[in-house]
Amino acid sequence: MKQDFHAHFFRVISWQLIALLGLFPIAVAAQGQYAKPAPAKATIPALLLSDIHFEPFWDPAKVPQLATAPVSQWKAILATSPSSDRQQRFQSLQQTCHTRGADTPFALFDSSLKAMRKPAAGASFVTVSGDLLAHAFDCKFNTLLPNSAPNDYRVFVEKTLDFVISELDAAFPGIPVYVALGNNDSDCGDYRLDAHSEFLSDAGKEVTRSFPATQRQKALETFAAGGFYSVSLPAPIQNARLLVLNDIFQSSNYATCAGKPDQTESAAQLAWLRQQLAEARANKQKIWVMGHIPPGVDLYSTVKRSGDLCGSQNPAMFLSSEELADALVDFSDVVQLAIFAHTHMDEMRILKNDSQSPASGKSVAAKMVPSISPINGNSPSFTVAEIDPSSAALKDYRVFAASNLTGINTQWKEEYDYARSFNETAFSSSSVNKLIAGFAADDSAKTPASQHYIEGFSAGSPSPVLLMFWPQYVCTLSNHTAQAFKACVCPAAH
Repeated sequence: MKQDFHAHFFRVISWQLIALLGLFPIAVAAQGQYAKPAPAKATIPALLLSDIHFEPFWDPAKVPQLATAPVSQWKAILATSPSSDRQQRFQSLQQTCHTRGADTPFALFDSSLKAMRKPAAGASFVTVSGDLLAHAFDCKFNTLLPNSAPNDYRVFVEKTLDFVISELDAAFPGIPVYVALGNNDSDCGDYRLDAHSEFLSDAGKEVTRSFPATQRQKALETFAAGGFYSVSLPAPIQNARLLVLNDIFQSSNYATCAGKPDQTESAAQLAWLRQQLAEARANKQKIWVMGHIPPGVDLYSTVKRSGDLCGSQNPAMFLSSEELADALVDFSDVVQLAIFAHTHMDEMRILKNDSQSPASGKSVAAKMVPSISPINGNSPSFTVAEIDPSSAALKDYRVFAASNLTGINTQWKEEYDYARSFNETAFSSSSVNKLIAGFAADDSAKTPASQHYIEGFSAGSPSPVLLMFWPQYVCTLSNHTAQAFKACVCPAAH
């Protein structure tokens, strides 16, 4: 299974090289260097989550019981004391399924939900940007339940999704939870999915259950077709909608459950997206767009494949085409914010045409939400956003991180505040353009803004490797096409 992307790359590439180059740990600028700008008007909170990667196989002895029990009993089963041989059996399972690290066991998920309640009190809604299921989910299930019937795996996947969403609903009663599917959220394997499937129809019933009745039926229809939907952002946010994509169909790694490439659903979903954006423009609405896999360059895979970034080979891309980014940029007057995830890291992006300068204004800011899962060695984290209800603008956000990776005796604290750390009054296309331009002019990452970004990139474990590849990494932030990325990394060749 493909590893999780450039985030993992920054942790695993050649620590010997770091020592050889004599890189010193990054000096982190003090959080209090900037006074937090006062917001121009009152904001409302929202909770942004991603890459939960819930691990129901953490105690293998409990899995047969989970498989037969209704979801309503899962919490009681998972909360009981672990089996005496849990650690040995789980380590063996991880080795069998070639899983590089641990995802989110019940204790960590439960700890995160409890920690979210206070800073996200009064949240208007919750977003989950995909990957609710643990890595190597199919391998773990088949290893522990080898005699299962073919349909049993789909049922177990659906029950796990149901459990995760139910726990979120219970933690935030009466608050809509908007879920996107990730590449792991499938009944037939990583990056594999069939459109118009029984799985999508069943999963849609769980995803949409907190929606208002007036919007649920249409969302059920589009989710059953391809795992995407449109919903109005709740009051007091005015005249704004959220478009949730299932961009696994646009991934460079996508295949049907039969293992065949197919662009049919990708084209249908992109046509739907453009139609929705055109309607929003006509109705003077503001739009948030949420998917799992971001547009742009996969730097980890690019460097892994070929160390020569300026060679003849193009960089590896997260998506199979630039059509998603093109659609968002074409409707930049409508799209207030794009939300993605997938790398597990806390990142920002700006989507723009290759020919546009940062000053042109025709661009879309994208926030990449960090993970609950600690599989890349990062501390589990979640994000609390502050939104201007009159414009649906993201004014500020705070990231909270865990003190350990287990959920046992875990303390959660604020990692950083965007407005205070970067001295900005909003997370907008203009502010993100300005920040990235500042990063690009700072090859050695010496400025407070660059160092704040590096510190927050991987919660709890800032890595010198990001500093080592800083100029190349910064080129991914504002150059989502292969041509623009290569021109940024290798200006002498263009």
